Amino acid sequence: MHDSLPVALVTGSTSGIGAAIARRLSRDGYAVVLHSRQSAEAGRALAAELGAAVYVQADLADDAERVRLVREAVAAWGRLDVLVNNAGISRVIAHGDLAAATPAVWHEMHEVNVVAPFRLVAEAQAALSAAAARGRPGCVVNVSSHAGVRPKGASIPYAAAKAALNHVTRLLAVSLAPSIRVNAVAPGLVDTPLTRDWTQAQQLWRERAPMRRAAQPDDIAQAVAWLVQSDYLTGEILLSDGGLNLT
Repeated sequence: MHDSLPVALVTGSTSGIGAAIARRLSRDGYAVVLHSRQSAEAGRALAAELGAAVYVQADLADDAERVRLVREAVAAWGRLDVLVNNAGISRVIAHGDLAAATPAVWHEMHEVNVVAPFRLVAEAQAALSAAAARGRPGCVVNVSSHAGVRPKGASIPYAAAKAALNHVTRLLAVSLAPSIRVNAVAPGLVDTPLTRDWTQAQQLWRERAPMRRAAQPDDIAQAVAWLVQSDYLTGEILLSDGGLNLT
């Protein structure tokens, strides 16, 4: 019944920003492959809610699991048109506490926030390239962070990983064009259950951001949807921080 729909794989999509992206792309006419490392019950519930959706559980710190995720995503409907690399990890470490930013933390941040998105694109390259033959380039959207653009963020390893992801985005945009477009959205503070007790950050956005609030997950989903629909746009890092970068 859904064989003719374009297909989007959204990683880390059972809650928060990822779930908002999945719902938005579903409303925009995509069949959606949902993913999480845990939260299988939430994933299956969201798949049932969306209808044209399936859920795949995978640990993106494991390369074999990355490969399996993409292969199962492609097998679900026999195609893949959009890959949204939303899954990521963070660790709050004061920037001045260099000893706490151990090699293990650096490895973890880089492996999940940089290597995993790259490897998912590599595994999905053939399927995404095939989308161009159907009339539209394949599309990758990486969910980065304003911490990868400005010297901010939960920790130095996290910010450095997101900066690396931004550069990977541009490198892939050049190397995969014209059959695949690659862009990133870089949110600032997003109001989710995870961040609601970040009172200092919430106050910063209310007082200094021109839009006077943190983003809602739907704001980021709207930005992702715009990047997905913009067939000529590639290699861009779209800051979605309510204008805080201007202050």
